[in-house]
Amino acid sequence: MEQSRQPKIVDNHMRWNEKLSSALLVYRTTMRTSIGAIPYMLVYGTEGVIPVEVKIPSLRVIQEAKLDDVKWIQVRQEQHMLIDEKRMDVVCHGQVYQNRMASEINKWVNPRHITPGQLVMKKIFPHQEEAKGKFASNWQCPYLVPRLFSGGALILAEMDRRVSTKPINSYTIKRYYV
Repeated sequence: MEQSRQPKIVDNHMRWNEKLSSALLVYRTTMRTSIGAIPYMLVYGTEGVIPVEVKIPSLRVIQEAKLDDVKWIQVRQEQHMLIDEKRMDVVCHGQVYQNRMASEINKWVNPRHITPGQLVMKKIFPHQEEAKGKFASNWQCPYLVPRLFSGGALILAEMDRRVSTKPINSYTIKRYYV
């Protein structure tokens, strides 16, 4: 039996750039859950016409082809006037989506309440020169917090009151209990 000579995607993985335009078309004309819209519609104000619809005309393509120039321009202007409204709907949908996602994530977050004068430990990351290996402690301690900034940044001071000039993020510290 002769095997069919149909090209497979696996066989053509080296020529991915030939399929890029088709992949981008699919990506841009697919509904996004996060924004509740199709990116193509937000940019151009109308749904994208896929190449198959051009070769085998759909009802939408046939209707637009039969419009005279004046009517076609009028329809396009109406579509463009609605595009801002669609964009505002997307912005509102995006904000609702982000708020919903943030509230789900924040259910599991324990906020760190740090006040100036508190003792804390600083995390040692593997790329830092203070890292001593996998069996050593991951925390340096104790440090004093002389100053807090908005957004979760803070300044640390060593116990001999030498203050660091470089602020660090509060997620890299935890409270030190004596």
